[in-house]
Amino acid sequence: MNNPVIIEADGGSRGNPGSAGSGAILIDSVTGAVLGEIALYIGVATNNVAEYRAVLAAIELANEIAPEVRLHVRMDSKLVVEQMSGRWKIKHDSMSELSVLVAKAIGNRQVDFEWIPREQNTRADALANEAMDAETSVVRKFVSSNDTQSISVISTGESASTLEYNSTLPSSVRAPKNVKSPLTTLILVRHGRTALTESHRLSGRGGEDPQLSELGILDASNVAAELLKVGVTGFLSSVEAASVIVSSPIRRTRETAEIIGKQLGLPVEVEQDIAEISFGEWDGHTNAQVQQKWPEQFEAWKGDIRIAPPGGGESLEEFDKRVQEGRKRILSKYAGQTVIVVSHVMPIRGFIKTAFASDWPSYWRISVAPCSMSVLRFWGEEAAEVTCTNYCGHQ
Repeated sequence: MNNPVIIEADGGSRGNPGSAGSGAILIDSVTGAVLGEIALYIGVATNNVAEYRAVLAAIELANEIAPEVRLHVRMDSKLVVEQMSGRWKIKHDSMSELSVLVAKAIGNRQVDFEWIPREQNTRADALANEAMDAETSVVRKFVSSNDTQSISVISTGESASTLEYNSTLPSSVRAPKNVKSPLTTLILVRHGRTALTESHRLSGRGGEDPQLSELGILDASNVAAELLKVGVTGFLSSVEAASVIVSSPIRRTRETAEIIGKQLGLPVEVEQDIAEISFGEWDGHTNAQVQQKWPEQFEAWKGDIRIAPPGGGESLEEFDKRVQEGRKRILSKYAGQTVIVVSHVMPIRGFIKTAFASDWPSYWRISVAPCSMSVLRFWGEEAAEVTCTNYCGHQ
């Protein structure tokens, strides 16, 4: 279509913050035909967050059904209109994050914002209340033939990623529902690439401690942009936004965490026990070099979790005990929150091993790419759920 599209958007919160919903309607500015409706349930949030979420969802839908045309956004939120028009400064971190996502969704297309009185925004308000009443989300897209009066619904319902998702308890019907510990969500992020990563060399605790390479800095920036979407849009839209970042003490993880923290406006804490396993004298070597120089020790190490590399390395058994203590401290200190944990291949595998209630083979059966995301949900030590592992869609 070529006609400009009008977006009417609104958000509400019953408690501010409280149960919140966003609503938006997309309208052909010439014919008056309704192109789409959005009723988005977003859990506990403020009015301002709900209103920004309404705009974001509407522009994303417009990008799908009318990607080329000018958009005219009409809202009764003076705050969102003035901030997105560039006339008011954005001071609150959550508003800043959402405004970045809206700006990215807009891209290069022409969009203008207009404030309207509340009584002129009743359709979007009704959709926001529909979401809050039903505590679920729905997107309705409408199409027509040359006869603009002939309109039919072509999609409706929740996204596949949230259809069977329980936001407070384990989702499976067989999982325990009588848990007493609060839900703590861990978003595990491996550090970005280093020179040793790129040359396939072992790099553990107590080794060279390299900094991020140029590609590693790009890795960290890309995952930071993806983490901005948590709790807002995308496959982790139902996950509560993170409140803190916990990093391994090793340089490459701290640098990755600092890039993420700057983008998200979050503090970075350090947990010593989620550092990478120590490879001792093998650090800085490729596996082929280790196998050639220490053939008997290498073969013994591969087959026994109690054997450590020479020169102060850690056995897998010793390492696992350490990393699980770090995991437990994170769950205890940040109980009930969403935590971004920036660590390494082996600690991330250790966390996943526990979530799956699996044994030692988890340490060599799970892929963990640089700056990949793995999302685990823990109810203390009572229950756990794996949302995803090694997600790399942002790379």
